[in-house]
Amino acid sequence: MLHIILKDVTKEYPPAKRGGNPVIAVDSVSLEIEQGDVYGIIGYSGAGKSTLVRLINALEPASSGSIEIDGVDITSLSAGKQRQMRTGIGMIFQRFNLLGSRSVRRNVEYPLEVAGWKGKDRKDRALELLEFVGLADKADNFPEQLSGGQQQRVGIARALAANPAILLADEATSALDPETTDEVLDLLGKVNRELGVTIVVITHEMDVIARIATKVAVMERGRVVESGETYNVFTNPQTPTARRFVRTVVRNLPTGDELAELRAQHQGRFFTISFTDEGATEARVFAALARAGVDFNLVHGGVDSIQGRVYGLLTIAVRGDASRVREALSTVGSLVKVEEVSP
Repeated sequence: MLHIILKDVTKEYPPAKRGGNPVIAVDSVSLEIEQGDVYGIIGYSGAGKSTLVRLINALEPASSGSIEIDGVDITSLSAGKQRQMRTGIGMIFQRFNLLGSRSVRRNVEYPLEVAGWKGKDRKDRALELLEFVGLADKADNFPEQLSGGQQQRVGIARALAANPAILLADEATSALDPETTDEVLDLLGKVNRELGVTIVVITHEMDVIARIATKVAVMERGRVVESGETYNVFTNPQTPTARRFVRTVVRNLPTGDELAELRAQHQGRFFTISFTDEGATEARVFAALARAGVDFNLVHGGVDSIQGRVYGLLTIAVRGDASRVREALSTVGSLVKVEEVSP
């Protein structure tokens, strides 16, 4: 079931100076986000991803196009109807945005106060959510007494207070260290699995996408240049921007000085083997090479898990009689994708 549909959405801002051209932050973006997705939107600074998320929750009006949530075009709603619609959308931010004068519990209660909940109901709901995010013992603390990761968990609890169906996470882990990032991403996964919340993750970090997103859209200069299942984008990126992001996570092909150095260290012809969960394992491939009577060394790369599925690129140096090398590579080529690395 489709939850969020963007059709040809554009956002223009007035020229920075008189006589200049309008600034196009989002340019004809179309996306379909299904209910229960964890949908990643990735791009470098200035790509338009944060503007896009503000359009989804109607904090900014779209210049053109439509944005449907559960079949309702929110761009056509009155301001009052848009405010009502936003109660079904939670938001978490890079800088947490907690109120320093309020305790942790009262920070979580804040959106419920705005919505007119009674005091006891607010308190019970806040304590329930603090238990869910693992901070029940911090209810009476103040934000300054918490670590960054704990503050972000409070932010997640607050965003969930009104039982939203959608959670928008805008660079939610950018201010956190790697270990704390993992904890927050684990919590977001729990929110998705146990509460059924559709999550849209805005980030410039491809390892965040690899860890949590089921689908991803890659943005550049306001446009979506590539989108699809996360695993497919990782294993077969189609655009230069997507390939740059993938290289930050997956050990890719050696090039330039690195390749020259590897050739100086290892004799033989270089081949790259692509491993996926649909092909043979490393052990089976290496056993086939050994049976063919050729010598080989692993010189570059690694195999990882993306969304629980195997992917990796290994570069090997192969030595031996030319006919045996051809036979060995033919056998391996029937098991996995093999390509010779150009000199």
